[in-house]
Formats: sequence, structure tokens, C-alpha cells
Amino acid sequence: MITRLTIKQPDDWHLHLRDGAVLGAVLPDTARHFGRAIVMPNLVPPVVGFEAAKAYRDRILKALPDGAGFKPLMTLYLTETSDGADIARAAEAGLVHAVKLYPAGATTNSDAGVRNIETVYPVLARMSEIGLPLLVHGEVVDGDVDIFDREKIFVDRILSPLRERFPDLKIVLEHITTRDGVDFVKAQNANTAGTITPHHLMINRNALFQGGLRPHYYCLPVAKREIHRSALVDAVTSENKRFFLGTDSAPHPDKDKESACGCAGIYSSPVAISCVAQVFEDAGALENLEAFTSRNGPEFYSLPVNDADMILVRDEDPVAVPEIIQAGSDTITVFNPGTPLYWRVANE
Repeated sequence: MITRLTIKQPDDWHLHLRDGAVLGAVLPDTARHFGRAIVMPNLVPPVVGFEAAKAYRDRILKALPDGAGFKPLMTLYLTETSDGADIARAAEAGLVHAVKLYPAGATTNSDAGVRNIETVYPVLARMSEIGLPLLVHGEVVDGDVDIFDREKIFVDRILSPLRERFPDLKIVLEHITTRDGVDFVKAQNANTAGTITPHHLMINRNALFQGGLRPHYYCLPVAKREIHRSALVDAVTSENKRFFLGTDSAPHPDKDKESACGCAGIYSSPVAISCVAQVFEDAGALENLEAFTSRNGPEFYSLPVNDADMILVRDEDPVAVPEIIQAGSDTITVFNPGTPLYWRVANE
């Protein structure tokens, strides 16, 4: 049995840091383990332009623990009035590394998102020209579509035609939850990739209802059937370079999760690496862990692999998963997959 691994320091290619007290509370958990992270722009108000992205990056850097080498990779929020020239300026300055497409109403703080994809075609054309990736929350929001089918319908109705129209545009289908999403990425050219989260690798939709309604397993896109979770595991543990880690760690105060209309989001940053290592061990694929966590993402984004190493150790006893973290006067519950995790980061 393998009990020790050394891999290049991972990156998180899909992360929510929020702002204010929550930013200060959650950022250390990411900075301990990850060299870089693609930071989501769905604040209130959203991060839509150069100046807003610069100001948000400055707040993140100011909140970093002393001595942390973590680098935030900023993104812009795509709206139907986004300025292609401003986006290009931010990209050429090295400030932003991607633009995020939220279908309006699809998830947290997405009301300013896109309702008609054709309205942003000119911006997408400009992004294609300069090689700036489009990050996609892949769900339709039609009321007549079952919530468990929203990703598949989005792939069929929106993403496939978009891929055909802009073959040179780099597209990342984020937080894939279905076999359909996996198959889409596999079938496309090298300009198409997908991120997959630790929680979608570890739980299926049954987790939402075991012993009652479980709000801390509720996220968007929601977890799907076991056949889909298995397809995600097969994808990440394979040697396909176009799947990489994006935790979609999304903190919400417990008072907002445990309410009559609970927020969608799972906070996984403290245990993300332990979760993913456990998934790879269980699949008998630890030799492919480094590619998924540390190499595939940088290659897609045309960035160097991190120089630093991460040492992972497998203990005989399960890792102690923290229950909560404190964010000002609020608490935030940490993701617990409900199954033992034996891998920990030894050189935190």
C-alpha cells in the first residue's frame, strides 16, 4: 500500500472567496494547499470590468496570511453589456485569466448573467482572438426542465452550438456533474476542458436526503445519480488531460444554509486535497493524482506548473475533518463526505 506521495503543489481552477469577513476567514484554507486559484466574480455587485477586478485582487492579497505565496487568478463576470475592449485590456495586462458565463438565475448572485447567449457573441469572438478562456456554469434555468436534467439540456441546447460556432474559443465546462458533461468534453477539440469538484466525486444525490434534508450537501449544480458520480471518477482518474480540479468551494454562513430557503454551496477548501486523494486511492489510480490536481490545469491555461512540492501521507486512522470555521460572528460548515478520509497534507 502506498502511504506517502509527493506531487507538485495543486491549483484550484474554480473557487469562491466571497468578500469582507468571509474572505478573511476562508482564504487561509486555500492558501495553505493551493498555489493559485481561479477566483469567481459573482460578488454583489459582480466583478464586471478591469477596475473592479483589480480592486478585488487587491483585497484578496491584503487578506492573505503573512508569508503565503498564493496567487489569485482573477475573472470577469460576463453580462449582456460587457465591454469586449475592457475585457481584452484586463487580459493583456495579465490581470484576468478568464471570463465567467452564468445563465441568469442559475445560481448564487447570477441575476446579472446572460439570458440570450447571442447577445455576447461579439465578446466571445474577441475572447477567441486573444485566447481568453470562457468558464461556463452549464445549466439551463427553464422552469419546465427538471433540476437533475439542467446540465444535459444546457450541453445539448446551448454549449454544443456555441462550441461549433467558436471552435478556437477556449471553453471550460465547470463543476461537471453528469456523464453527459464528461462525454461532451471528451468529444471536443483541445480547446475544451472541464473542472470537477471533490464533493461531486464523493457524494450522489442520495446524500441530500439521508436521515432528513441535508442543507450542507446542497449545491448548484446539484449532485446527481450514482451512475454520474462514477462517470466523474472515471474521467478524473483517467489520463485525459482536459479534466482538472476545481473545488467550487463556496462558503455561506450556516444561518443562510440552514434556513427556509437555503443557499446553494459547499465549503470544501480545508479537506479538498484529502477528498481527492481518497477518491484516487479508492479507484486504484494514485499515479494519476498529480495530473488532475497539479498539471492538467496549468497546461490548459498556458501557465507553468508550480515549483513547490506537496507531500501527502496516508495515516492508519481517518483524518479529523473540522466541523466549522468562524467568519466574524458567523460559522461556516466544512464539507464532510460521510466516509473516512485517510490522506492528509504533511507539509502545510
